[in-house]
Amino acid sequence: MSNSIQKNLNHVLELIKNAEEKSERTPASVKLVAVSKFHSVEEIIKVIQEGQNTFGENRVQEAVEKFSEIKKLGYNPDLHIIGTLQRNKVKDAVKISNCIESVDRIPLMEEIEKQCSKINKTIDILFEYHTGEDSKSGFKDKESLFEALELCNRGVFPHIKPKGFMTMAPFTSDKEKIRYAFKVLKDVASLAKQKFKNLSLTELSMGMSGDFEIAIEEGSTMVRIGTAIFGERIYN
Repeated sequence: MSNSIQKNLNHVLELIKNAEEKSERTPASVKLVAVSKFHSVEEIIKVIQEGQNTFGENRVQEAVEKFSEIKKLGYNPDLHIIGTLQRNKVKDAVKISNCIESVDRIPLMEEIEKQCSKINKTIDILFEYHTGEDSKSGFKDKESLFEALELCNRGVFPHIKPKGFMTMAPFTSDKEKIRYAFKVLKDVASLAKQKFKNLSLTELSMGMSGDFEIAIEEGSTMVRIGTAIFGERIYN
């Protein structure tokens, strides 16, 4: 298992490097978020020992159980919550993670601010934007997204640091539909950066195991990859 994960991780990193070169991107400008949902503490630690430090988890309770144990063992990975986040899970999410990538509504931001203020913690967020017809989550239009950004711009959420945007492409083999979804996010991000110059909106989290090379071509700065590293998930 260890050798397999090691080989997979190195292969993915090489593919990312090649995609950067092909797109004439700055070397090492794309961060790998290793998606560890349904994978064990032991598997995650093997990946950490290979030098990978950023991980993504979809389910808060699973993330708390695994990454609390990992931290007790002396590791301090950079954990991102990437799945749809319910307000009743925010308290645990902000305690365990460094970044919430799936912020898709203002009431969620209000809860994140509330829970972060209680523990005097500032957390990074990405705004999830709806670009694919299969995905139900994410801000549905620029107006609602910009409303959320304006609240950050006015300092309404002092414990939240907006870092950029996230999307999921539609689940399809049609590469042009996938590319279009990434272009939509890139265009929205560009407009947001022009409108909200005081916010550091530098991150574009887009691209997964099946489409990350297209995402890098379209400007992604973070790719969320699980299966290509850990292998197929074992569902409980």
